[in-house]
Amino acid sequence: MQKAAIDDAALAKLAERVGRLLAAHHQMLVTAESCTGGWIAKTITDVGGSSAWFDCGLAAYSYEAKQALLGVRAETLVRHGAVSAETVVEMVSGALIHSGASIAVAVTGIAGPGGGTVEKPVGTVWIAWKRRGGYPRTQIFHFAGDRDSVRRQTVAAALNGLEGVLG
Repeated sequence: MQKAAIDDAALAKLAERVGRLLAAHHQMLVTAESCTGGWIAKTITDVGGSSAWFDCGLAAYSYEAKQALLGVRAETLVRHGAVSAETVVEMVSGALIHSGASIAVAVTGIAGPGGGTVEKPVGTVWIAWKRRGGYPRTQIFHFAGDRDSVRRQTVAAALNGLEGVLG
């Protein structure tokens, strides 16, 4: 389990760094968020001037929203569940298809306190990053802590991953 004390100031610094990289590379970002409910987009848009490099954020929590807003296939959700590599890949790809952005990040997970299973315990989060025309990069995380902590760690991991993709 990964656990870190990540405060608002740390998230703000991460968002500023990501923003500088997006601007330097002339990239526009879209977020597709489930377990974070728009927190990545909020953190990004807290940065002044973010309209130069942030296109939009899609908070798709339900199966129906994932299908309607991001083009996630019903078959994928039934076969693999919302918290899976297959679903997060379809989310990140759908975010690019349904936006004018050139790079996307998508997150789906179980923030708790309930909803976990033996196979997918609370704290299980899948994140995907993708550039338009490229291949997605996915990573699974197993975060510890309460709901706020899992979500906060997810936002930080998503932003750190964007740094890696852009850097």
